[in-house]
Amino acid sequence: MFDKLKSFFKSPEPLTPVSTEAVKQLKKERTKKTEPTKSEKELATERGEPYVAILSMDVDPENIHAGSFELDWNDKFVANLIRAGYVGKTDSDIVDQWFQNVCRHVVMETWEQEQAMNPEYSSQRFTRSRDLGNGRTEVS
Repeated sequence: MFDKLKSFFKSPEPLTPVSTEAVKQLKKERTKKTEPTKSEKELATERGEPYVAILSMDVDPENIHAGSFELDWNDKFVANLIRAGYVGKTDSDIVDQWFQNVCRHVVMETWEQEQAMNPEYSSQRFTRSRDLGNGRTEVS
């Protein structure tokens, strides 16, 4: 027991020197661990690229037809929208106009596809042509 106490108060062994390369490597590893990772938005902004993303989508459980989207964007995206002709008092107004336009195009595309597949309207979509002779054609 006395030996254990004696070894406890014994002077520590001398430290071995560490190379400066090893110290630099340790510092790099520490900074990598402590540096927060950058978001996609931050990376796009640093690269000077436009960024837009849907953060969340909510649907009203009382009215399934009502809902909302939460969008995130950077200044480069808004600048591109302004260059494309979108106007508004705030960045939110400009992005909202763009998003409504995108939604409108999705609805129109879906409607056109439904109309093309509907047999009731398919007969109206065909054109008839009749050769009138002398290089002339009647199209109806």
